[in-house]
Amino acid sequence: MATLSPQFQVKNLSLARNGRSILHDVSLTIAPGEIVCLLGPSGSGKSSLLRCLNRLTEPAPQTIFLDGQDITDMDVLALRRQVGMVFQNAALFPGSVADNVAYGPRLSGQPLPPARIADLLALADLPPTYADRPTDKLSGGEAQRVSIARALANGPNTLLLDEPTGALDPAARRHIWQTIAKLRRELGLTVLWVTHYMEEVQEVADRVYLLLDGRIADEGAPDHLLRPDSEHLTAVFAAGQLN
Repeated sequence: MATLSPQFQVKNLSLARNGRSILHDVSLTIAPGEIVCLLGPSGSGKSSLLRCLNRLTEPAPQTIFLDGQDITDMDVLALRRQVGMVFQNAALFPGSVADNVAYGPRLSGQPLPPARIADLLALADLPPTYADRPTDKLSGGEAQRVSIARALANGPNTLLLDEPTGALDPAARRHIWQTIAKLRRELGLTVLWVTHYMEEVQEVADRVYLLLDGRIADEGAPDHLLRPDSEHLTAVFAAGQLN
């Protein structure tokens, strides 16, 4: 079977901020339709790497490629329509769920009809009746699913997830896992998912990268890296033996 070309390719990416090195010569690939989890201690550079992939933080030219194109040569708004991002804090603005879901397309002069909003809510496992619900009446899990629907409204082919379940209870966390798995299955979405939860990794990930001190320290399939008696650094991290 032919090997798919990477959807995302990161080549020797380094990043410094205020004179401090954040990322050191990072290289990784993400295939189309793959769910890749990014692990590492707090401060290891995970969120910084994620932000580089849709230019919330500007990477150096010739370091990040989307479908073979240098992302620094792309229109940044067009890039962010292709590469959606969901944060740990849903960060919904006051108003209705529909207002939030329609925000991105509205900025591009493309208002969403109610039927499309209902479709997006369904993709995020919310009923259409939620469209008129005020955002301050949502639970944490509901708010996070609205943020997923909002990211999907731009029609991305990739989602960047920055610990989207970090503030949720176990049931809501599992619901998000199921939602993302469904989106990959139904839409073919590619996902890069920053997480600290090993159960999450084993539930959703096709592959894992471990980031330590801004460097890729380990990579592979979770079943291999986390197998019993594994000496991989990912297993050491999972056991709580890395700071």
